[in-house]
Amino acid sequence: MELRHLRYFVTLAEELHFGRAAERLHIAQPPLSQQIRQLETELGFELFHRTKRNVQLTEAGQVFLIQVQEIFQQLQQAIQLGQQTSRGAVGKLVIGFVSSAAYNILPAVLKDYRNNVPGVSLELYELTTDQQLEWLREGRIDIGFIRPPVEDTIFSWETVFQESLMVALPEIHQLANQSYVSLASLVNEVFILFPRKLAPGLYDLIISLCQQAGFSPNVAQEAIQMQTIVSLVAAEMGVAIVPASLQNLQRTGVVYKNIEESTPKVAIAMIWRSNETSPTVQKFLEIVRHTTQQW
Repeated sequence: MELRHLRYFVTLAEELHFGRAAERLHIAQPPLSQQIRQLETELGFELFHRTKRNVQLTEAGQVFLIQVQEIFQQLQQAIQLGQQTSRGAVGKLVIGFVSSAAYNILPAVLKDYRNNVPGVSLELYELTTDQQLEWLREGRIDIGFIRPPVEDTIFSWETVFQESLMVALPEIHQLANQSYVSLASLVNEVFILFPRKLAPGLYDLIISLCQQAGFSPNVAQEAIQMQTIVSLVAAEMGVAIVPASLQNLQRTGVVYKNIEESTPKVAIAMIWRSNETSPTVQKFLEIVRHTTQQW
């Protein structure tokens, strides 16, 4: 039994006339009659009562028609689902992100993606850069937003956002009223920083900037998340050098100051497995690239 036999049957059942059904199917009437006979033989029961004047479904034919129509509906749904899947328009996407990405590029990316691809469910995890690399290797996330660089060749990555660094100070700090703060003026301060393994690129940049200003920072406290670092600054535990987008994290007791010296920008990068073939992932990459071009 072939799908065309079922299509012939449904068309004849709808027309109840061999001539009209053959015309709709763009075939001659005798082949249509022959195909219906072959189908009945294969099924082992008659589908139609035939007379010279009319054609009527048998009781078995009526029951069979209902089931075949459901098959065609399911087939059409399967085709649509396959088409949507091939376009990356359905499914699930698991995304990791460093906490600071939530204060810059990530909200815009997620908004654009949801507007363009509402059929894909998103699962989000706030993770450090090193955690994301591990989860990507294990297949636990599909896409990451990290602090580059990444040297492992099993990953592909590209910068999607860049920003300046700023100094976060307790609001009662003696430098809190200045528009710009020189790194050299922080020589006697205690610093709050994250462990190097979490984002070595950003960590090394901060240490290098301090050393260029003539000192190695006295790190009194380490914290994993940027918002925790800012909270510790608010608690007057020390000062911190943070990405500028952390200003969007409004925290009582903290002020953010521009750095007087010229400093390089720090980046957020989108990362994925180099051998990734999922249309859902590829569609996400496409939308992120479009979104970041607007920034």
